[in-house]
Amino acid sequence: MPRQIYDLRITLTEVTPTVWRRVLLPGAFTLDRVHRVVQLAMGWRDAHLHSFDIDGKQYGPGELIDDLDMWDEIELRLDQLVGKGDGFTYTYDYGDWWEHDLVVEDVFGAEPDQRYPLCVEGARACPIEDVGGPEGYRDYLEAMADPAHPEHDRLLNWYGPGHDPEHFDPGPVTTLLRRLV
Repeated sequence: MPRQIYDLRITLTEVTPTVWRRVLLPGAFTLDRVHRVVQLAMGWRDAHLHSFDIDGKQYGPGELIDDLDMWDEIELRLDQLVGKGDGFTYTYDYGDWWEHDLVVEDVFGAEPDQRYPLCVEGARACPIEDVGGPEGYRDYLEAMADPAHPEHDRLLNWYGPGHDPEHFDPGPVTTLLRRLV
């Protein structure tokens, strides 16, 4: 039987317009590797704590499981917890509270000549780290779109001119994802 590949849609909640990615990854990936896939696909820097919520159970990194009622993400595989059509939540940065909806859109056998994981599509750039969560990002986008906005210059000096909120290219993400294998 060929390896099972999960077609996973990742959608950042409470951000408009929607920021999303579609990735193909082995179902045998443990949740700590799924965490890395989400980080790379979205464009986060992995600078903050995270957790998964699957059917009401919390999963996260080992340093959290002693303090919280949480299962260790390194011990469980994606295909042990979810299947086609199932959804779950990934939260990143408990200060900014970036919540992601993850949905397994399909499960299929691996193509023999295809390397996984890969990012096949998506839309819009990931928000900037430490911008203040969805509300802070809305404020940032509003200020950056209007050079006369009272916060425009301060935010431009803080982050710089390089953030294009509409840009997303899955090619570089796939290059980064391939380094996981």
